[in-house]
Amino acid sequence: MASHKEETAVAALTEDVIQTIQSAAKLLTGHKRRRFQAETAVKYCNGSARQAEKVFGWGRAAVDTGLNELRTGIRCLDAYGLRGRKKSEELCPNLIDHIHRLVEPQAQADPKFQTPFAFTRITAKAVRDALQAVPEVKDAVPSRQTVGELLNRLGYRLRRVLKTQPEKKFPKPTPSSTTSKPPVPKRQPPRTP
Repeated sequence: MASHKEETAVAALTEDVIQTIQSAAKLLTGHKRRRFQAETAVKYCNGSARQAEKVFGWGRAAVDTGLNELRTGIRCLDAYGLRGRKKSEELCPNLIDHIHRLVEPQAQADPKFQTPFAFTRITAKAVRDALQAVPEVKDAVPSRQTVGELLNRLGYRLRRVLKTQPEKKFPKPTPSSTTSKPPVPKRQPPRTP
């Protein structure tokens, strides 16, 4: 049962004030938002994360974390870098060594040395099929698309290996040649004074 003090604190908030507080919280991120939510919960909800969730629609866990940060003065770090899916190289470090062993014999440097990448004849599908034949990494072989991205990150480009083309030598025209004719001077009309 709510006490009289709790009811008067929430009753003092009109719908307009609640919307203003919610929009202010949306503009903040991370520890700043949690601190704002905690201060608002202390001021209007008597420090109750559950009541702040009910009144303002915030996540109770975030408000509770903010209240603990406010109480102790120690800020929790946001672990954004630990979220999401890990790269295939991190999940199976042996994968890189096996890819190098498969691709390196097929690779060659750019003939004109315009890029630092090595061109290779082998395709991502062929690399994936060869990796699936290796029992050590058979369970950790990623999809064809991921193998292609892995090859690009490792510095391999999946292009046809071209040989260097020598520059063509243009024959110098000689007067005895039938294909070369001496230039004909243009006739200019005579000047009249």
